[in-house]
Amino acid sequence: MRLLVHVEGQTEEAFVNHVLAPHLCASGYASVNARLIGNAQGRGGRGGGQSWQSVRRGILRHLKDDRKAISTTIVDYYGMPQGQSTQWPGRKEAASRPIAERAATVQDAIAKDVRRQMGTGFNRDRFLPYVSMHEFEALLFSDCDAFAESMGVPEAASDLKTVLVSFGDPEQINDSKETSPSKRIQRIVEGYDKVVFGTLAVEEIGLDVIRSKCHNFECWLTRLENAVR
Repeated sequence: MRLLVHVEGQTEEAFVNHVLAPHLCASGYASVNARLIGNAQGRGGRGGGQSWQSVRRGILRHLKDDRKAISTTIVDYYGMPQGQSTQWPGRKEAASRPIAERAATVQDAIAKDVRRQMGTGFNRDRFLPYVSMHEFEALLFSDCDAFAESMGVPEAASDLKTVLVSFGDPEQINDSKETSPSKRIQRIVEGYDKVVFGTLAVEEIGLDVIRSKCHNFECWLTRLENAVR
């Protein structure tokens, strides 16, 4: 079984190829690869804000071309377009739900849409999407000490913990475009590089710790693991 992860940017791409792939290949996958969604590759690796129609085309193409493959996503709820022609399934409905339910609401809706497009007989376990509330960097707040240590600035741990305490849950860190997890980190750590430090931080923190602190991430990773057992 092969896994293709449709991602929004180079940070997520590096996470998949350097951290997630070794873990899931050890669980039984033959290969795990990331692919930037839509026209992200042509825009310097920035894939956020893609319309659902554009993203869905890539997912459907992969599922139809490789019948022995599973597809998934790593996309941000917060940055999803909300225009009538670009809106993601479940996004409008999710806005009225409690924050803890919003990402799962969109995940369920896009999974249902892909199943409908694939037609009768499609194995629903071949598309297992993951929607994060904000950014990948939110996961790095699972262990602020290890995160700061991975960047070579252990003194930053205190400020990182202050951010986490104000939200209580790493997956909920944000309250506006100006206060996304990565921008909060950039204000604390001068020269923060999302792609380089993001992967190093995950390796330092460890997937087990992230899973213990981030419920939606844990549920998604467990589903991927179970799909090849």
